[in-house]
Amino acid sequence: MTGAAPRLWLVRHAQPLIGAGICYGRLDVDADMQATHAAAQALHQALPAHCQVQHSPLRRCAQLAQALNGLRRSAPSAEDARLREMDFGQWEGQSWDAIGATAIGAWAADLARHAPGGGEPLAAMLERVDAALQQARAHAAKDGMDRVWITHAGVARCVQWLLAHGTQPPRSDQWTMPAPAQGQWLQVALPPA
Repeated sequence: MTGAAPRLWLVRHAQPLIGAGICYGRLDVDADMQATHAAAQALHQALPAHCQVQHSPLRRCAQLAQALNGLRRSAPSAEDARLREMDFGQWEGQSWDAIGATAIGAWAADLARHAPGGGEPLAAMLERVDAALQQARAHAAKDGMDRVWITHAGVARCVQWLLAHGTQPPRSDQWTMPAPAQGQWLQVALPPA
């Protein structure tokens, strides 16, 4: 534990083993193992000695968590279903071209409430990520440790939105937060809840 304010590390899984242009939000696919081990090694070197690690249950994140667990002498990571990527329903596993501009346009027109492919609207995703974020903030306020989430691009974007704007869902033109590249991470301050 240090005197610095705790941080939340938003770590994105390594390159998934799926073709380019395929919708794979909640689709459970493996990640490239070489890229996963390289990401785990880099993350291990960057992380503080004491931190709490949680991961999405999807295989591409669980693989990175397992590789990181093998390098650390601290407690293993814990699975948290709230850290899953958005559920794209019937769009999962389809090419974005096959989904089509009309369906994608309807989603983009009402990003907060429209359930893409009958899956999960952004407002619902924000609610579940906010529940995890509030818990992380409360625990960090007590123990002062950084939190590490091995997760997905959508969750990283949700966290940034929530810290900047709260739970008010964004309009489509406001949804511009960056996401870490695959196998990379970004850090955000974890202010008390």
